[in-house]
Amino acid sequence: MKYLDHLEEWIIASLMAAATLIIFVAVLHRYLSGLPIPHVQDALIALNSSWAQELCIYMFVWMAKFGAAYGVRTGIHVGVDVLILRLSERWRAKFIVFGLLAGAAFTGIVGTLGADFVWHMSQTEQTSSDLEIPMWIVYLAIPLGSYLMCLRFLQVMVVFLRTGELPKHDHGHVAGLADEIAATKGGAV
Repeated sequence: MKYLDHLEEWIIASLMAAATLIIFVAVLHRYLSGLPIPHVQDALIALNSSWAQELCIYMFVWMAKFGAAYGVRTGIHVGVDVLILRLSERWRAKFIVFGLLAGAAFTGIVGTLGADFVWHMSQTEQTSSDLEIPMWIVYLAIPLGSYLMCLRFLQVMVVFLRTGELPKHDHGHVAGLADEIAATKGGAV
């Protein structure tokens, strides 16, 4: 499953880049449509970019679902461990495994209910208002993101059972900063 290691980052980064580009083009279109330039203004007004906002909203929903899975995998997902940290090592491990299994079960149930909902939505003719795409495509984020999150809970649990370690996010870590500092020191010496 090595190909799944950074799946969330690729999906989130791609959606973020696309949303940024779409919003930029829509804002540019809106601005240029207001300029009183004959023929250009008429051509721009004839172009419809009202779909851009709806598409970006849907893209951000997808980002949120896959961002939650990313959070579980990297240890930055919201968790309350005040009581867990006060337990003895033996009980702490049991509660951590229970919590990870509960997270996997919950997200598995949400994924299954979401898949059922998407299946029923695919049998209808309901489309989005501006994009006019089938709504089941929009709602597909629920089962896909939830199943990926379920998988990440199970992966974290397996690693915890093998090593006793949970993913821990270092809030002070900046990727590439150590390399830049080393290069600066090496160049200055």
